Amino acid sequence: MIELHYWPTPNGHKITLFLEEAGLDYQIHPVDIGAGDQLKPEFLAFAPNNRMPAIVDRAPVDGGEPQTVFESGAILHYLANKTGRFVPTDPRKRIQVMEWLMWQMGGLGPMAGQNHHFTQYAPEVIPYAQARYINETGRLYGVLDRRLEGRDFIVDDYSIADMACFPWVHSYEKQSQNLDDFANVKAWFERINSRQATQIAYAKGEGLRAPTFTEAEKKLLFSQNKDSVKP
Repeated sequence: MIELHYWPTPNGHKITLFLEEAGLDYQIHPVDIGAGDQLKPEFLAFAPNNRMPAIVDRAPVDGGEPQTVFESGAILHYLANKTGRFVPTDPRKRIQVMEWLMWQMGGLGPMAGQNHHFTQYAPEVIPYAQARYINETGRLYGVLDRRLEGRDFIVDDYSIADMACFPWVHSYEKQSQNLDDFANVKAWFERINSRQATQIAYAKGEGLRAPTFTEAEKKLLFSQNKDSVKP
């Protein structure tokens, strides 16, 4: 049994995509980030960055004590190794999957996340910040579009690289991006979006989140500092 500590954000969706595709037995434990569940001591005990998702694997491969994993990219890597699925066996292809997983973790996710913040949540309009992150998001879409030329998926077969990137592209409209500008990304997006497991994974998050954050929730989410992580 995998215990998934989750909220329906792009990073949360990555993990339900894998779990549904792999058919693993899992249970969702909602982490209401607007209410501050990610700051509770019992969550911080295995997710020290006070961010979800995180998992507790009650049946690790080594048969030992439950295994905890935080950070969405690390979770995808762990689950792929546990199951032997959605990562190539060929060493060179495996490296490519890891390259694109790290590309998402270090580029697409953070840049699109800042795009979301300055266009959707910032208390004041800062044109430079909005243009900076909208343009950088577009550049990254262009990188992905070039990679997908002549390919159905990022590295041959559907993999954790695709699962990592898809949820961030899923929010393309909020990022002021037009998929018609990226024909290869659009075809890839539609290909993944039509998968039954994708539909089920996204349905898991329905009803967990209000349409918008309240002002109090925004303050909790976006005003954290060094004191937020002190014991």
